[in-house]
Amino acid sequence: MTECSPMLPAERSRTTALASAFVRGVLAAGLGLGALAVLVVLLWITSPYPDSGPGGALHVATGLWLLAHGAELVRADTVGGHPVPVATVPLLLVALPVWLLHRAGRDSAEPDTEAAGTRSAIGAFCAVSAGYLLVALASVAYAQGGALPAVRATVGFPLSFVVTGAAASGVWAARGHTFAPLMVWAPLRLQEAAARPRFRSGAAVTVRSAAAGVLTLLGGGALLVAVALAWHSGAARESFLGLAGDWSGRISVLLLAAALVPNAAMWGAAYGLGPGFSLGSASTANPLAFTGPPALPDFPLLAAVPSHGAGTGANWAAVAIPVVAGLTVARFVSRGAAPAPDAREEAWSQGRTALVAGLAALGTGVGAAVLAAASGGPMGNGALAEFGPVWWLVGPAAAGWTAVIGVPAALLFRAWRLRENRWGWRWESGAGDSAPSEAGPLPDRTADPDQGGNTERPAAGIGPMGEEAEAYDFLAADPWHGEGAREARWAALKKNSGGLMAGFPAHPAPRPLPEPAKTAAPAKTAAPARPVERTGPVERNGPAEPAEPVGVVVPSGAAGPAPVPGASRATAGDTGTPAAPEASSSSAPEGGGGPEGTGPEGAPEEQDDRVRDAEEHQEPGWEASP
Repeated sequence: MTECSPMLPAERSRTTALASAFVRGVLAAGLGLGALAVLVVLLWITSPYPDSGPGGALHVATGLWLLAHGAELVRADTVGGHPVPVATVPLLLVALPVWLLHRAGRDSAEPDTEAAGTRSAIGAFCAVSAGYLLVALASVAYAQGGALPAVRATVGFPLSFVVTGAAASGVWAARGHTFAPLMVWAPLRLQEAAARPRFRSGAAVTVRSAAAGVLTLLGGGALLVAVALAWHSGAARESFLGLAGDWSGRISVLLLAAALVPNAAMWGAAYGLGPGFSLGSASTANPLAFTGPPALPDFPLLAAVPSHGAGTGANWAAVAIPVVAGLTVARFVSRGAAPAPDAREEAWSQGRTALVAGLAALGTGVGAAVLAAASGGPMGNGALAEFGPVWWLVGPAAAGWTAVIGVPAALLFRAWRLRENRWGWRWESGAGDSAPSEAGPLPDRTADPDQGGNTERPAAGIGPMGEEAEAYDFLAADPWHGEGAREARWAALKKNSGGLMAGFPAHPAPRPLPEPAKTAAPAKTAAPARPVERTGPVERNGPAEPAEPVGVVVPSGAAGPAPVPGASRATAGDTGTPAAPEASSSSAPEGGGGPEGTGPEGAPEEQDDRVRDAEEHQEPGWEASP
């Protein structure tokens, strides 16, 4: 919808969706009928001796298209003049109309992003089926005037069942393969069971296992037919060359044989299962024997039929087909029963595994019976009225073979997947004992990489609690942290800064720790002096000064220890009495003094209480602490 166009009402949108689905059904039928008509017309054109005109070719194409849907045809132009039925459907010919119908149903039922909710699944299914069946009814009416008219009773069954089944599969695929619409009509107990994940997982495994069993039967039957054709290659070649003498006729025979290959594969599977197939009303072929007079038409695929008489060891080898099918079903069931090896918590019980295997065997039997019924059918009257496998014998045989082999094999495969490694603890203990010796000593991480130190990563070992511990590399051992690399980086940074960066050294000098102030030792007494009276405590700003001897006065100019700054700076205002005289060199003339580092008259120079940085600059505020 564009921005300027008005929105369609809901009823009109729904009608448009149904009309689109109806047109899709008509197009699907037209494409299948047109493709087959083109092929038949091309063969008619290339034929050197056509017995009819283009109308006859189109009638044959219409009859073959109806036969692909399961409709029974009647052949009127026979040698005896009596019409005979033709009901053997080439299964490969069924693939094209079924695929077209499936796609039409899927495209019609997909949700529309522009008008969500206007497309109903049931409405799309009915519209597609109605459009397709309309073309089928018109084709039945058109084929009545040709050489291969269809029996009208077969339009209801199986033609309509094939059409509705293919359309329903397409709608089901478009809705996400869900059974929710079908569960509405199911009993309440079945709905509750279907809502559980346990039921859904079992059903999915059952369907997959049954499909795998049916495909294995078909594959084994196709292999058996190929081996038999190679064994009787001479008879097959004579039949192929005798049916047609020109290339257009041989191409027609080759195409018909290719369309009947799935039928031959099912016949081979039925032969391996035991019931075999019928070659007329009085003839049957199975691994035990080929009895009765066969009514075999001249056709290349029928050259693979075994020789008349009792079966031999080569015929009995066909029994391997159901055995392999049963093992395949068991394998699929065991994978669903034990999704992960050694995971016993997620595994199914033995009873559930056996139940699912039995249901899969039943599904295999149903599939084999359906394919057996579709692969055969009457080819005429009298002796050819029964031609192909008997479905009500093939189905139970397939289910029986698969159940007898598949159920025990599924339990064995399940036990094998859940097996425990009983010798695993021996291997683990051996590995634990040898791990410390194999790891070796850890390399020295303090060695400099530039000086040829050991920079290898230490190997993993066993931790103190018995767990496996992996050595962790915290210190990098690469040239980036080397001496030369560091200096080169500093030089590059200084050069690129344009003179803005100070000349910091690559290795700055460590900051010296502040030293505690040293207290001066008491000076020796030279002469008795006047006692000094102290009437109160003296407050000190700096470190404590040792008490001076009472009555001892250091004379002026005498050598003595350097006074500690702030040691005795009591004032009269603090104590109320005059402060004690201090040893001073104020009486000495300025400029006089002793050696370097001393004050006047050799007195030691007063120490600075500030800490210097790496560039020997004094930093105020950093006072020495004791």
